[in-house]
Amino acid sequence: MLPTPMLGAPNIVLVGPMGSGKTAVGRSLARHLGAPFYDSDTEIVRRTGVDIPYIFEREGESGFREREREAIEALVVLKGIVLATGGGAILLPENRRLLAERGFVVYLETSVEQQTERVKHGRNRPLLSNVDPAIRLKELMMVRDPLYRSIADFTVRTDGRRVKAVADDIVRMIR
Repeated sequence: MLPTPMLGAPNIVLVGPMGSGKTAVGRSLARHLGAPFYDSDTEIVRRTGVDIPYIFEREGESGFREREREAIEALVVLKGIVLATGGGAILLPENRRLLAERGFVVYLETSVEQQTERVKHGRNRPLLSNVDPAIRLKELMMVRDPLYRSIADFTVRTDGRRVKAVADDIVRMIR
């Protein structure tokens, strides 16, 4: 079970933009706490048997968001987990409510410049295909940053930092 200073929340939930390190930090944090780790994007792929770009291609972003909502709904009923969410998981009000109610929410804050650097070689980012990544990431951040902040119990900056250092900050906060 996770530490008690999480205001009764049974899970640690990581939110933030693509390239903020949610998956890497989540794995490190889960290892440190001896907790199971889940990634909502991985759960969607497991449930559908296809990758995320394929879902976007066939069902569009709205179809993907519905699958994401279903995955989050299933994951937040688990107890004592570390959950890394997709960058747009906070777009649906019901996801924000579920994540805030069932987890201690940590916002991994990252600059657009850092995101651009971290995602430049990624191929599984449908929202960045056929666009200038820096411009698109800035547009996404303008919409999403207030939503991340609206449910965050704690914010940690990840720019130029190692995964372990970010995870250690979170551990210090929850203990």
